[in-house]
Amino acid sequence: MDKIIVLDFGSQYSHLICRRIRSFSAYAELASYNITISKLKKLKPKGIILSGSPFSIYNKNHPMPKNNIFNMKVPILGICYGHQLIVDNFGGTVKNANKEYGSSILSIKNDSKLFSGVRNNTKAWMSHGDEAIDIPHGFKVIASTNRSHAAAIENKKEFIYGIQFHPEVIHTENGIQILKNFVLRICRSKQEWNMENFVTKTIKKISTINENVICGVSGGIDSTVTALLIHKSIGDRLKCIFVNNGLLRFEEEKIVREIFSKIGIKIIVIDAKKRFLTRLKNIYEPEKKRKIIGEEFIKIFSEYSKNNNKIKWLAQGTLYPDKIESGMSKGPSSIIKTHHNVGGIPNWMKLKILEPICDLYKDDVRKIAKILNVPDNIINRHPFPGPGLAVRIIGEVNPKKLKTVRIASKIVEEELKKSQMYNKVWQAYAAMGDDHATGITGDKRKVGNIVMIRIVNSIDAMTADWSRISYAVLENMSNRITNEIDEVVWVSYVISSKPPATIEPQ
Repeated sequence: MDKIIVLDFGSQYSHLICRRIRSFSAYAELASYNITISKLKKLKPKGIILSGSPFSIYNKNHPMPKNNIFNMKVPILGICYGHQLIVDNFGGTVKNANKEYGSSILSIKNDSKLFSGVRNNTKAWMSHGDEAIDIPHGFKVIASTNRSHAAAIENKKEFIYGIQFHPEVIHTENGIQILKNFVLRICRSKQEWNMENFVTKTIKKISTINENVICGVSGGIDSTVTALLIHKSIGDRLKCIFVNNGLLRFEEEKIVREIFSKIGIKIIVIDAKKRFLTRLKNIYEPEKKRKIIGEEFIKIFSEYSKNNNKIKWLAQGTLYPDKIESGMSKGPSSIIKTHHNVGGIPNWMKLKILEPICDLYKDDVRKIAKILNVPDNIINRHPFPGPGLAVRIIGEVNPKKLKTVRIASKIVEEELKKSQMYNKVWQAYAAMGDDHATGITGDKRKVGNIVMIRIVNSIDAMTADWSRISYAVLENMSNRITNEIDEVVWVSYVISSKPPATIEPQ
């Protein structure tokens, strides 16, 4: 299969370039910025994209690709920092100059395949404090903005292109078209990536495993699809385990039993509420909570595997965004938060890890679920974090807080369903911390808890925008929460998007 290799120089959103390319059925994957030329050649890329970065090329120890990458005779596109690397490598000059953040108008100066079908004076998203001042010999400027003379350059002879803006973000009006032009017209990469092929190849690959596999299931779409793919590959050699850790949604165990009954896979239910809550007692720091939960899951799976010598694998529904945020990507990205099933796995675990969907995004997984005939009510369930309500409780986790968050979240979901909004938003829940506020009940002063409602829209969970829910729906949520949960006196609505916030509070 033809592939485009995206070299990751540390941008949190390098993966979005891959995702946008995959959206038009071409295949792209990330590789480290310092991948060796020999390894890169083995990948046989049809083209290479150099990502953005938080670094400047004149910073000490700034990330650099191998020098002879530009001699590989494949098309190269540099984005933002990648654009500046190209300028610097070929003898141009990059300086800290005109800062440009946000939307700019892109004026297309010359004919170029890169801008085929892109209208002049289109909006492009800028995020840079450095500028290409002098353009290298053999290159020409093909687009400018008011603050960036060389917003796009090309060396037509060598098929090397540089753009200062970000085509991968939705704020760039013709960003997908520009990526299509590079991938399909310039690199001539075939559109061979689709979920039907992924399912066929994944099942074939997993079928080569001879040992038994444990799969931790939660009722979420990720672990459900993972379990189905493995079950279709090795049948009853898959052992699905649902751990009730006491950190789950309202009546989650009942719902999970019903889900797996519908899809025809047996599950083993383990009640571990007491052991999880005991370990979380007096734990306040969110990263520590995540790692404790991850370790406790592994202990349970390891204990179960000891009674069956043929179990050698632990399967997980890890997604690509989980790896990115946990700092497990292939570039110099920082850790946003440790996902319990990625960075939370202890070194002592002896089981081999099987993660069949770890290079996919949530919308990819939902497409696979449809191919596998998963019922719509399961496909459309809102995402739920692996550490459960522990990351929706700021501070120590205790039974009182768990009850409050569990019931409040149930109310939020019920009111969204009543207003037919549930399937129109990405995720909705209630969270709380240790803050208290003053209220009035029965004409008496009362000090109680504050509950935060969080509802967001997203595509891949790497970026998200807060949902503009009607006041009437929010009012119903607030009234029900304060009336049905005695300890709550205030309800607030979170209007922070990601970034700068994350979707979950911790």
